[in-house]
Amino acid sequence: MEVVEDRELLPPGEAPLCNVRARSVLVVEDEAFTRELISTSLRRAGYRVIAVEDGASALRVIRGGAPDIAILDVGLPDMNGWQLCEQVRTSVDLPVLFLTARRSETDIVRGLRSGADDYLVKPFAPAVLAARVEAILRRAGPRTMAQPVNLPGLTIDVGRGTVSRDNVPVQLTASELRILATLAREQGAVADARQLALEAQGYDLSKSEASKLIKVHVSNLRQKLEPDPKNPRYILTVRGIGYRLNLDQAR
Repeated sequence: MEVVEDRELLPPGEAPLCNVRARSVLVVEDEAFTRELISTSLRRAGYRVIAVEDGASALRVIRGGAPDIAILDVGLPDMNGWQLCEQVRTSVDLPVLFLTARRSETDIVRGLRSGADDYLVKPFAPAVLAARVEAILRRAGPRTMAQPVNLPGLTIDVGRGTVSRDNVPVQLTASELRILATLAREQGAVADARQLALEAQGYDLSKSEASKLIKVHVSNLRQKLEPDPKNPRYILTVRGIGYRLNLDQAR
């Protein structure tokens, strides 16, 4: 087990490449060279990095004081990244980015369904990694709304960042909450997938990429919010266009 925490964020005399306060990033990667490459890239972007090589070490770090974001590999020696992400999601609201060589659509879907906010495939460009992390952290705080949205059995208070179903709090990822907030702000109008992806991820995607990504996020939202996810009453699909929040039943 190896835990490496940066005491000095940058080499002497070297300035950060972007204006980011020293927020903490947990890097979970079992391959030493890749772990150091990720850590160096993020240090150069101005982040404080805590690097570990397995899931058990990651959970100890999180329980000892959650970092601002976690970057997870899928192939870890003691558990896979999907299992780790699911365990994290049961205990803390922590943004998660998967950084892995697994590139199939099935793997990406599984990663997002396990609770991740984003998914980046290796090999990666350091500047792209730093931009993805910055986008997730920048958008981690939900936009405010004047009034909560009250539907039968569902309350969405984006101003406070809370959602409850039948008066029971529902834990959403940051991306899921941003998507729900966007639908609520549209007040029943249709939001297309690219708009929702931009809100969720912080950067633009192609129409096909956005469609695949948002389809997964909406499916996850329905599993958490809908009484019958196969026959949704809250988040409706407008075929060929996007999604809308069903405010016709607002109470």
